[in-house]
Amino acid sequence: MHEVIRERVKPVDDARRPREADTRPPFSDYDLNTRPATGSTLRCAAVLVPLVDRDSGLHVLLTQRTDHLHDHAGQISFPGGRMEPDDADAVAAALRETDEEIGLASDFIEVVGCLDDYETVTGYRVTPIVSFVRPGFSLTLDAFEVADAFEVPLEFILDRANHRTGTRLRQGERRRFHVFEYGDRYIWGATAAMLMNLYRRVHGLTD
Repeated sequence: MHEVIRERVKPVDDARRPREADTRPPFSDYDLNTRPATGSTLRCAAVLVPLVDRDSGLHVLLTQRTDHLHDHAGQISFPGGRMEPDDADAVAAALRETDEEIGLASDFIEVVGCLDDYETVTGYRVTPIVSFVRPGFSLTLDAFEVADAFEVPLEFILDRANHRTGTRLRQGERRRFHVFEYGDRYIWGATAAMLMNLYRRVHGLTD
């Protein structure tokens, strides 16, 4: 599986190139919904897609955000966030945010590529940075932002039987989104959509 992922994700250099603010990514929250007639300039962000190398296979490391946050409170997400002026590129931003949010040291992280950029309904252009994570690390969660960190077997994500869609009302409009339900973990929205893009990459369903 390691070699399949290395071969099928986009190269790291793609994540390092500057993004054009006025161009739209190939995937977005609007893939299952109607895009508004007017769009805003996208702000750049990056997340780490950490694949932990366990004896039982690769596991996806995810976080659960705290309930008091203004944006995405209580939701499950990848570690990451908006790019700052001092970040050299999306890779640097993803590694910095991962260290800040969960204390995962870069010594344990091998960046192997990226997924397609993803546009969120909140106006971000997110670059997902795919990495392998060597076991033996310890996490220190930012108590203000992160309530919990947990792992989901990659095998679960790659099994089509676990792919769902859900709906919710947002600003008076019923919106559809991808969903993964792993035990009592409800993974939905942009995080689930990016996991679907990882699924497509691994199975060779996208260029």
